[in-house]
Amino acid sequence: MNISQLETLIMISKTLSFRKAGELLNLTQPAVSAQIKSLEEEFKTQLVDRNQPVTLTDKGQVFLTHAEQIVNIVDDLKQRLADLDETPQGHIILGTTTSIAIQILPRILSYFQDQFPHIKTSIQSMSSTQIYQHVENGLVDVGIGYLIGNSPGMTTSTLYYDTFELVVSPRHPLATQPGGARVEVLGQTPLILLSPDTVGRMFAEEVFAKHGIQTHVIMELTSSEEVKRMVELDLGAGIISKQSVAEEVRAGALKIIPIMELEVTHPVGVITKSGKYVNSAMRQFLSDLKGMPETQFIGSE
Repeated sequence: MNISQLETLIMISKTLSFRKAGELLNLTQPAVSAQIKSLEEEFKTQLVDRNQPVTLTDKGQVFLTHAEQIVNIVDDLKQRLADLDETPQGHIILGTTTSIAIQILPRILSYFQDQFPHIKTSIQSMSSTQIYQHVENGLVDVGIGYLIGNSPGMTTSTLYYDTFELVVSPRHPLATQPGGARVEVLGQTPLILLSPDTVGRMFAEEVFAKHGIQTHVIMELTSSEEVKRMVELDLGAGIISKQSVAEEVRAGALKIIPIMELEVTHPVGVITKSGKYVNSAMRQFLSDLKGMPETQFIGSE
């Protein structure tokens, strides 16, 4: 049984004619007859009395009631699916870093939810490496974090570029030095670093190893937000995202100490699983996100 067969039976009940039903449905009369015969064979009963004028049998009338209900349900389903393209709705689970969740997403989601109130968003904070794992395992729909090399099965799109910088409080001895500092200072300063599973920490360790620096790490924290607070208290110097400290630098609460060896750009972007079904909510969110200018993004891990 298919919808076309049901629509044909309904049209016959209205026109009382195989020929007129075929004309209205753009079918030949033999095609109309074949569809009705197929229904009757499938349900092992006669649905149409073919004497002129054509009428439905008693069982045909019962069948007609249910056929109309089924066609109406299918029409309603088609309309609802079409409406999703015009009024996206659904649920998106986002996986992102703490600083993005605090600094970037509120601005994005404020606009997004005003425009699309039927879309619900849930946010889970984690490191960029964990974002990839969660996207791959289907635990989050969309990841926003540092793009880490080529990951099979993942689709990525860059939103902006970031760097990691040495930051200190205005009371720190390095804050009074003009210009930048040499990379060797990283081995002479107590450091507050991100945890080992973060991109910022892995990059810092690469710099340490490349230049043979023995570090004095006094604290390990899971996010830049935590590192910033400790550095503001002048408990040590931190290596964290430049964009994540933009507000504190403008306010004079932190100061960036330029070190040439840290000036390496890192792409931050959207991470999704290749081949994953993209519902209307995700499609709209990704479209809006990728359409925003880089200046809209002011944070990272």
